[in-house]
Amino acid sequence: MIRDRSRLTTERRNARSRDIDARTTLEIVDIINAEDRRVAPAVGRQRRRIAAAVDIIADCLRRGGRLIYVGAGTSGRLGVLDAAECPPTYGTPRSMVQGVIAGGRRALVRSVEGAEDRAGEGKAAMDGKRVDRRDAVVGIAACGLTPFVRAAVARARGRGARTIFVTCAPETAAEINADVVINPVVGGEVITGSTRMKAGTATKLVLNMLTTAAMVKLGKVYGNLMVDLRATNDKLRDRGERIVMAVAGLSRPAARRLLAEAGGGVKTAIVMHFRKTDRHGAARWLRQCNGSLRKAIQCGRAGDESDCRFAGGQPIRKRMSHG
Repeated sequence: MIRDRSRLTTERRNARSRDIDARTTLEIVDIINAEDRRVAPAVGRQRRRIAAAVDIIADCLRRGGRLIYVGAGTSGRLGVLDAAECPPTYGTPRSMVQGVIAGGRRALVRSVEGAEDRAGEGKAAMDGKRVDRRDAVVGIAACGLTPFVRAAVARARGRGARTIFVTCAPETAAEINADVVINPVVGGEVITGSTRMKAGTATKLVLNMLTTAAMVKLGKVYGNLMVDLRATNDKLRDRGERIVMAVAGLSRPAARRLLAEAGGGVKTAIVMHFRKTDRHGAARWLRQCNGSLRKAIQCGRAGDESDCRFAGGQPIRKRMSHG
């Protein structure tokens, strides 16, 4: 394992910002912006590895497992943030996507010195979560060396979980033992070693892709609409109504009434509309179609060749042709 951190790309001095302290305010902003523009292409070069990780995560979630992020400092906070946004956006149970940060909850709002160096606590976190072969564990460490994260991923792997690692340091990527290692190389930071900047941005982009693409594959998106959203505030209630209006072609009052009948479930309301059924009937359609709205409203219709099956195992298409 690399011991000399000065050799890491994430610790390298950036020649383009060496005299940043002598620049005007506008020049400082321009330097930062120019460096940030290097992030998206670096993430794009990892597209195949990201796709492989998405398939692992979707498979685990489909089988009733969990996605668990593990990180320290900025990396840990980004993992917790991504996990926290899944329930309102995709209607997931809070246990489905979780974030573990070195130092615990207190580390979310202030630095907990030394927490990232406690490998034993990383192992204990995985034992405490009872990680097993159904789960996907994603370690996040800009430098790739963080003891808490490395130990947690190793313990998760030992317990049978699928493992993914996100790091911006190519010097450590090759030695990380995980099913998939995602390594966007963004180069030296504007302020040397401040990985909350480009490395943090790259990490946020990667995590966005992991959960968004996995939720798409789980049927929680129709077109580009978040049809499994949880309407927990006025903004989301308004969005839910607009989604039903757009997909079902209804007026707002009609969409609002339908949502009320559906218990607030956007996906349920849309199936009720297209299948001319009640809330319980819509739930059966969705259950038989593994939660896919597209399958639930299209299966058995003209041009659809899928063999969707309703309760009792009878093909939907045959039942509909006689109804």
